[in-house]
Amino acid sequence: MSRLWRSTLPMTIGIMGLLGFNLVDAAFVSRLGTAPLAAQSFTFPLTFLIIGVQVGMGIAIAAIVSRTLGAGEDARARRLGSVVVLVSGGLLALLMVGLWLIRAPAFHLLGANDQELSLIEQYWGPWLVASWVGAMAYVLYSLFRAHGNTRLPGVMMLVTSLLNLALDPLLIFGLGPVPGFGLAGAAWATLIAFVIGLMVTTFKLLQEEWIAVQGLVQEWRDSWRQLTGIAAPAILSQMMPAVSAMLVTAIVATLGQTQVAAWGIACRLETFSLIVVLALTMSLPPWLGRCYGAGRWQEVRRLMNLVARIVIIWQLVLGVVVALLAVPLSRLLVGNEEVGAALVLLIPWMLPSYAFLGICMLVVSAANALGWPLRATLLSFLRLFVCFLPAVWLGAELDGLRGVAIGAAIGNLLAGIVAWRLYRQAIGGLGKPSRGPVESATA
Repeated sequence: MSRLWRSTLPMTIGIMGLLGFNLVDAAFVSRLGTAPLAAQSFTFPLTFLIIGVQVGMGIAIAAIVSRTLGAGEDARARRLGSVVVLVSGGLLALLMVGLWLIRAPAFHLLGANDQELSLIEQYWGPWLVASWVGAMAYVLYSLFRAHGNTRLPGVMMLVTSLLNLALDPLLIFGLGPVPGFGLAGAAWATLIAFVIGLMVTTFKLLQEEWIAVQGLVQEWRDSWRQLTGIAAPAILSQMMPAVSAMLVTAIVATLGQTQVAAWGIACRLETFSLIVVLALTMSLPPWLGRCYGAGRWQEVRRLMNLVARIVIIWQLVLGVVVALLAVPLSRLLVGNEEVGAALVLLIPWMLPSYAFLGICMLVVSAANALGWPLRATLLSFLRLFVCFLPAVWLGAELDGLRGVAIGAAIGNLLAGIVAWRLYRQAIGGLGKPSRGPVESATA
């Protein structure tokens, strides 16, 4: 318990800062008006695509490198770290270029009107560059986590958040000789903060000597099947939320600009409220990966039962408290009364349901670390396209934005129940003589 807490606490503080700046961005942008806030909200689903790829690569690094270290192959772990960092950079760069080229038709399909699209044009270019830099920083953070160092990633995420917080009002609204860039200023503030964070993290990584410069081509030839076998399902399972977010945004867009703006704030509040869960999904896989490499399945059971209890209790308490404070919180986050009233409809239903969403996220992360990538992908699909989306669509049809909130809560509840049942089925008798630890290709 104490070791898990020491690993998770720095990540919790770091993620609090990193996700906090998304919420702060939205709070500042809301002061520009409903249209800029709605325009920023339309970019959130495509941003999920970027996050999906970077998190998938991070999962691959944490799983592969931690398993290799658990097996005592330190030199190979350094080569693998270098290979995954290089592959991640190229893959993410191609994704950014693609998202820039399809920007107009993509945002039109999501429901953005011409006014919102003109605002998105100002924001999307610098935001894509900032996203690439931030994604590369995240990949390096994952390498640190794989080696058991969660302190530096946590510190750097907090530092970049504070830098963004300081730069946001300056670049959005302007001050003295510094002109205000409006919505685009939020992207420029993030880019500057991420560049500084990536530079510091790269320097620290080189000091640790956890990467190699020789033997990388041969390592890629030897390991590409293992890498893609973990990374591809992880990326796919992490990109499914992006597809889901696009579809939900399109559903909410039919309700009006105010509803889209409120939904954008609610999505940022969701990620911020899941800080502890996200920290656990980052700190737990290296531990599970080492247990996997050593065959310590009883320890896996103990860890999973512990973190599941933590997630349920924490998220339920937090959700109820935030729901009770929905009105003052909406006034703090949103400068527009109509958007604030719409946000109040969403919070009481959605926030408590994140206890069950957290269980689902935890099981998906653990499944990738424990050699069950196919189960992780299946679970992500079931959560989004069987439990969540149908409930949200039906809710919107029956009761507008309130129905969307109720549907989302029901979807999260079902996803948590399904996830834990699948985990219990998978863990079964692992560790006993009659069972093997690795999921078969057809599982």
